[in-house]
Amino acid sequence: MLKFSGRHCGGRRAFTLLELLVVIAVIGILVALLLPAVQSAREAARRMTCSNNLKQIGLGLQNYHSAFRQLPKSMGGTMSFQRSATRASVTNRLRLGWLVPLTPFIGEQATWEQVVHGSDGTGIRYQSMGPAPEVGDFDPWQRNIPTYRCPSEPVVSDEYGRANYAACVGDSTRLVHSGGRNSIGVYQADRSFNAGLLGVIPIQDASIIVEARHHNRGMFRARHRTQFRDVTDGLSNTIMCGEISTSWDPTLVSANNALYSGLVSSIGMQAVSITACMEQIDPLRPTRLRTSVNVGEFHMLRGLLWADGRLTQTSFNAILAPNQMSCFQHTDMSQGISTAASLHADGAHILMGDGAVRLVTNNIDTGAPQSVATASTAGEPSVFGVWGAMGTRASQETIDDGV
Repeated sequence: MLKFSGRHCGGRRAFTLLELLVVIAVIGILVALLLPAVQSAREAARRMTCSNNLKQIGLGLQNYHSAFRQLPKSMGGTMSFQRSATRASVTNRLRLGWLVPLTPFIGEQATWEQVVHGSDGTGIRYQSMGPAPEVGDFDPWQRNIPTYRCPSEPVVSDEYGRANYAACVGDSTRLVHSGGRNSIGVYQADRSFNAGLLGVIPIQDASIIVEARHHNRGMFRARHRTQFRDVTDGLSNTIMCGEISTSWDPTLVSANNALYSGLVSSIGMQAVSITACMEQIDPLRPTRLRTSVNVGEFHMLRGLLWADGRLTQTSFNAILAPNQMSCFQHTDMSQGISTAASLHADGAHILMGDGAVRLVTNNIDTGAPQSVATASTAGEPSVFGVWGAMGTRASQETIDDGV
């Protein structure tokens, strides 16, 4: 017969409370050490996706140019000389951005066909090429196209079709928003500060033709075509497009358009005040706007309308360094400063004319400090340093390969 003693056979003893606390502390330390590395790896993957999106956009632009011998206009579309036809639902007011005709070249043929036919399958029909980009019941305009979105930015659940990539329109603020033409395609200045956006009388203004030609110095030009042969500074030296942040946090400097009066100086109504623009930053929180700053209604918010080519949406100028302020005259979304931006820690990606993607840091040379963004003319070197030189297509400037 087997007999058992009262002692434990295995001789095991349980962990003491002190030992458990030590183990938990060690695990906590390991998690604290590994978590930043994991987060860093995730952000590196997101950044790589952002860069790859730009490469795909660059390939699409190259193929578009091969097919049509020109780049897509940074702003174009449909218009009518009839006064009643300027309504947003009847024409798109020549405001369609460059990302719209690019859709079939990045694998979005279905979106392109809906735009061409003016029908999104819901029974609502518009003219070919769709209504104005802010019309909310046209499904393609509300669609978030993956290639046009950078995953570093938080996903926002709203009805807007956002875009994180914008065309470079040069280093000037004068008439780059409209290319000099209003919403019926006429060279005209019928609004404050020569915005030239809503005219209905087809009378050409010869002075605006000359002025617009001088100041639109980027690879893209609103309501005009450009070709690679126009880029005499060299495709590898000239920015084609770059990253922007969309308005997901109304206090973040890099993600919003600051709207206020007094932005445009009295110097011939041609210069935008950089000083006034920078004063919208909260001095106690350099990455935040002052609480009094107005960022506008939905159609003025930065990057919320992927189909809109306006400077507030999918265009930028090479004036202030990446992740700095974007400022516009209140209610007149024309002359202003639109800045490249991202949520990457040290800069923003840009796409050069030759298809190369680069990360430009926040401290890139922007020239001597300027109080106003004066309107440069054709052929003159940029006053905004290396950054401005990269943004111009034909100013006899080259850049260092190390930039």
